[in-house]
Amino acid sequence: MNRRDSLKTLIIGGAGSGLLMSCRLDENTDVSQLTDIREKEFDYGRTPEEEARDERLMEEDFYTDEEMGTIIVLSDIIMPGDNTKPASEVGVPEFIEFITKDIPAYKIPMRGGLRWLKNESYKRYNQDFVDLSKDQQLSIIDDIAYPEEVKPEYSQGAKFFSTIRNLVTTGYFTSKEGIEYLGYKGNRPNVWDGVPEDVLQKHGLEYDQEMLRQAIKPEERNEIEDWNSYEV
Repeated sequence: MNRRDSLKTLIIGGAGSGLLMSCRLDENTDVSQLTDIREKEFDYGRTPEEEARDERLMEEDFYTDEEMGTIIVLSDIIMPGDNTKPASEVGVPEFIEFITKDIPAYKIPMRGGLRWLKNESYKRYNQDFVDLSKDQQLSIIDDIAYPEEVKPEYSQGAKFFSTIRNLVTTGYFTSKEGIEYLGYKGNRPNVWDGVPEDVLQKHGLEYDQEMLRQAIKPEERNEIEDWNSYEV
């Protein structure tokens, strides 16, 4: 079982919040094309007050374009999408922006972590993180991605990476693509086609043919029955 298969198994079992992820870059990530996603229509039973609050938060921008560029690159390092879309293409950066505004406690740690990553990039390579080569980016990530192996001087970066890793995995596996990747089917109704005919015969019983003609068939179970013309 490879690391992604292990991840899939752990998340299906409900243990996905503290995972270590495979870290590498998607070679085709075009950062400039991935910052304009704004979904404004949802339908999951919000109250008018909740809907208004969500709309207000989505109209606000917390991160700068530069910070969003870094979040996009980090998202694809964490969830590169080997056989599926990478995190940046399923709305994960936008999810992170929304959660940061929805839960203000994320604001300082996330902005501070992005600043740490920028400083570390300049310290090592004199360039911003998004401008580094893939190998250079991963050389920094490798130093902060594995909490049990992190050197004391990288503890701040490691704490930030754990935070954004959790946000990325949460955003990814609550997206349509992430749920499909997990193979989660959700609760599905069974189809009951009545008591078998041989059992009815054994007990000398039979269905009311008029009721059977009128009743909803399994293939019609998503329709609403009209009993107005049925007479008892």
